[in-house]
Amino acid sequence: MSNNADAKAKDREARFTQIKDEYNKFYNELLRQGKINCRDTGIGLWGCSSPDAIFTFFKEIRLERFNNFLDLGSGDGIVVLIASLFTNAKGIEFDKDLHDKAIEIKEKLGMDADFEKMDFNNTPLSGYDIIFINPDTSFTRNSVEKKLLHEMKGILAVYNNIFTPNYLKKGDIFWHDSIPITLWGI
Repeated sequence: MSNNADAKAKDREARFTQIKDEYNKFYNELLRQGKINCRDTGIGLWGCSSPDAIFTFFKEIRLERFNNFLDLGSGDGIVVLIASLFTNAKGIEFDKDLHDKAIEIKEKLGMDADFEKMDFNNTPLSGYDIIFINPDTSFTRNSVEKKLLHEMKGILAVYNNIFTPNYLKKGDIFWHDSIPITLWGI
């Protein structure tokens, strides 16, 4: 690895540690309030993703090869901020409080990522070459898979295997601390 690549990798690791530390503070504060890092958002469930699993996954797939990353239902923004260490990253979240938390942490850390507060069913997907989702229901129940089949131009990364697509083509599975992240394509 060249000196420049070494420096970039060290910087990415340091920025990841900052992100992870900031979210640990947020999750600990929720616990102090008697809450957990999972709840109903009004149109789905928010549950957090393991930052270590996500960071390792992004390194393994060389996320920097992709131009535009989109997280459908980005929750508190942790996945998007980690993705922004590798490429252009955007998150779509319906819940105002979660969206606001993502913006707050992004600004506090001086990160370059984009967050929109909206229902991701109203978001065009064709401009993204990698899409991430931590699904909370069947892909056919809310027509997400139909939307993906019609609009997706790249690949889909599905966090966990509780709900998986029925019509997309299953690709590689990456395991981290007993958490599968599976790539799917058209």
